[in-house]
Amino acid sequence: MSKYITTPIYYVNGEAHIGHAYTTFMADTMARYEKLKGEDTYFLTGTDEHGQKIEESAQKNNKPTQEFADEISATFKNLWDEFEIGYDKFIRTTDSDHKMGVQKAFEVMYAKGDIYKDFYEGHYCVSCETFFPETQLIDGEFCPDCGRTTTIVKEESYFFKLSKYEDRLLKLYEDQPDFILPLSRGNEVVNFVKGGLRDLSVTRTSFTWGVQMPKSLNDDKHVMYVWLDALMNYITALGYGKDDANMNYWPASTHFVGKDILRFHAIYWPAFLMSLDIPLPKHIAAHGWWTRDGEKMSKSKGNVIAPKEVADAYGVENLRYFMLREVPFGQDGDFSQRAFIDRINSELSNDLGNLLNRIIGMSGKYSDFEIDSVDVEKYHAKELDAMNQALGNLDAFMDNMQTHRYLEELWKLFSIGNTAITEHEPWVKMKNDKKDEALATVALVANILAKASIMLSPFMPRTTETIADALNFKIDTQSYNELVIDKKLLKLFNIKKVPPLFPRVEEPLIPEAPIAQPNAPKEPQEAKKDTSTDDDNLIEIGQFFETSLKVGVVIEAEEVPKSKKLLKLQVDLGEDSPRQVVAGIKEFYSAESLIDTQVCVVANLKPAKLMGMMSEGMLLAAKDEDGLCLIRPEKPKKVGTPIG
Repeated sequence: MSKYITTPIYYVNGEAHIGHAYTTFMADTMARYEKLKGEDTYFLTGTDEHGQKIEESAQKNNKPTQEFADEISATFKNLWDEFEIGYDKFIRTTDSDHKMGVQKAFEVMYAKGDIYKDFYEGHYCVSCETFFPETQLIDGEFCPDCGRTTTIVKEESYFFKLSKYEDRLLKLYEDQPDFILPLSRGNEVVNFVKGGLRDLSVTRTSFTWGVQMPKSLNDDKHVMYVWLDALMNYITALGYGKDDANMNYWPASTHFVGKDILRFHAIYWPAFLMSLDIPLPKHIAAHGWWTRDGEKMSKSKGNVIAPKEVADAYGVENLRYFMLREVPFGQDGDFSQRAFIDRINSELSNDLGNLLNRIIGMSGKYSDFEIDSVDVEKYHAKELDAMNQALGNLDAFMDNMQTHRYLEELWKLFSIGNTAITEHEPWVKMKNDKKDEALATVALVANILAKASIMLSPFMPRTTETIADALNFKIDTQSYNELVIDKKLLKLFNIKKVPPLFPRVEEPLIPEAPIAQPNAPKEPQEAKKDTSTDDDNLIEIGQFFETSLKVGVVIEAEEVPKSKKLLKLQVDLGEDSPRQVVAGIKEFYSAESLIDTQVCVVANLKPAKLMGMMSEGMLLAAKDEDGLCLIRPEKPKKVGTPIG
């Protein structure tokens, strides 16, 4: 049975970040796992290169759109090649074969009556390349996905009859509850569809950077809308629309996606396939987002993680291990160098690397590096049973995308090995003329390492190749079947010396993210009188300048329901995006009175949650018996102007 595994195609409006790396590591590991088991597996990744946002980004960079797309796409491909991602095809939506397949799909849907022409007037988010009905907007204006301002667009468009497939989609989710993984994400999608689906605009006329319409429709002013174009990559990569050369791999086993694009994959994509009478994928697996040291990553904060920088410092396989071990699939993850270093030193260096070093040392001392499994079953039946039980649990974890549980279970093998050495003390057995028992313990650990390295190989292919070479065998489907499935033991061999696999890391190897200042303390129950002469109240000038104060403009303001004091503000500080600030000033200011006014903001406070809402700063204000007033510039200043 063939397997087909995909990443999303990454949008070429910026270089790869840590979230892209996580998705790709996840898919690559799954593909390697299936290939290890002998499954005929096809692994696809690539880049999404059409749409208004790309056209505008190219213009801002003063480059032809194709040249801009070529450059960004190459950064993804080069990074995946450097990371030795084992994809079978890297697709680009600017590929001619892809365009041909999208045009064929459009013609099929149009001929079926599932696509029709009409006029569209609605709110459009350029960032998300998506139209939204007014009922879904935030405050009737802002995109429900990214929070940016939408624009009202009126233009002629072709529509896909998404509403026609509402009942079939709901039946799909009911009949195949594991269609969406993890299962908790399925409820979000079901509720969205139950709320009613509107027909989907699938072409645009206000820009030209996209797949042209089929010549048979003779309508050159339209280009295809980015989601119809992008989602088709999963079948055009297999030859749909050209020669169907690899369509035998369809339907896909698993589409790995980020949770932000789950709706498109779990609603639009199956509806398109239903229209085309093409079988549906088995699973849509949606992962969470990554933060850094508990904070959302952003360019303005200077805490964005470049996967290449981390891989260059710590090694790409260590990075793979950390990301796939650290977080349950589907949940948000946090990248912390301290947590990363702890896993390297504890799990990789101590548990795995040190175990290999110990048996190399003991075999060299006791048997001139020769290892023979002949007496392992005689002396270590208990350890073999425990090892085989753990190995038998692994498949279920991988089937459910729970790589953290898979690795946790696999690490039991190293615990069995280290415990066996401690309990059986081969060095004591050698002194007491029990050489057979001592060598059996060494051979037990060698077999543990061999079997574990086979099952670890999809996660850390280079590292486990080194272990296998030291143990004089090759990791492939044959060794998987013999050592893991059939539970055989290694034949007589000579072990090789290898350098330590995981040198300990004592200090962070890349610059730490900027440290946000702690939240301001709550109002004290009883304020101290200020004597103004108490040296304990004095600070150095450097301490003052650790606080970042900036001038901002309130661009949005609204009352917080069920709160007598709080207003939720969006404040422009001249950064990539506005800051959300939740301020307790409702008793003194109305939301409307604050819009387009300037405020002074403490800009480097650690974000905090108030009534479930994230607040990313604090307004400066003065309060006495007459009430509260905001501290403002005497004259208007440019947003982002430092104070101090």
